[in-house]
Amino acid sequence: MGTAATRTTNPLLLGLLLAVSAYVVATCRTVAGSAYPAFVRLGLTVLLIRLVFATLLGSAIPGTHVLLTLPEVPLPHWAQGIRIGGEVTAEGLLFAFYDGLRLAALLVCVGAANSLAAPSRLLKSLPGALYEAGVAVVVALTFAPHLIADVRRVRAARRLRGRPDRGLRGLAQVGLPVLEGALERSVALAAAMDARGYGRTADVPAPVRRTTAALTLGGLLGVCAGTYGLLTAAGGTYGLPLLLAGVAAALAGLRLGGRRSPRTRYRPDRFGVRAWLVTGSGVAVAALVSWAAASDPSALSPGVVPLVAPALPLWPAAAVLLGLIPAFVAPAPKEPS
Repeated sequence: MGTAATRTTNPLLLGLLLAVSAYVVATCRTVAGSAYPAFVRLGLTVLLIRLVFATLLGSAIPGTHVLLTLPEVPLPHWAQGIRIGGEVTAEGLLFAFYDGLRLAALLVCVGAANSLAAPSRLLKSLPGALYEAGVAVVVALTFAPHLIADVRRVRAARRLRGRPDRGLRGLAQVGLPVLEGALERSVALAAAMDARGYGRTADVPAPVRRTTAALTLGGLLGVCAGTYGLLTAAGGTYGLPLLLAGVAAALAGLRLGGRRSPRTRYRPDRFGVRAWLVTGSGVAVAALVSWAAASDPSALSPGVVPLVAPALPLWPAAAVLLGLIPAFVAPAPKEPS
């Protein structure tokens, strides 16, 4: 859904993306998943900041519908092309709104992933060669939910004691306990990882190590070259074969690299039909909207000069609606006991 949001500035499609993600989160989220509202507020803040900047600093989009004229600050000659104040046009504000809404939709999609995804299950699904990098990604994904939970816990405790929890004074007094809790959690995580032998590697023969490095590096180079070939007009003949060969070599390298990680799996998490449907729905939304952006860019990126009402493209909208599949096929969330 986040990939689809980056491919369009159509406010109708972006609004549909936000509605789909909100419905899926409301249907599948557990009580513990509370990061989504914070990401929604963050997206609204980003949108507001983008509009304020467009109002104060102007826009590169030419416009004829002047809404208001602000006092303009004279700047030296070396600052040509930059202005503070001046005319605020409807075209410039509308362009800023489209651009800010796209970034806000991307942030909301990230918040939906934080609210719905289980980091422990993500770590179980990674191959052994990516275990160390996967731990870092999981810690990063859980940072925002833990931070929000700590802020709410500290603010609730301060309210019970009759102390201020809002404003600059409240924020300054809430920050120290939150940072202290984050430090304690980091130390506890480091101790748990050390107790479980994190970073321990097995003895692998030198030829296997060299083969793994060659396959992984060659596969990544093939993926980069194949992607470049697909994006250029002249590389259409070799782009797809090179991309597929690079993916195969990288997967083989990851398979061999997994021998260096001697960890065991307790009750491995298997991908069932429901999991494949959830994954496929997200991939389908990203692929179809990206294809629509390449085949009909005017529909997914409506212009603002002249001012026209954006139209809702039907089959890209139908592709976005595929994102509703997890709300019906994902297992029911388990409430904490």
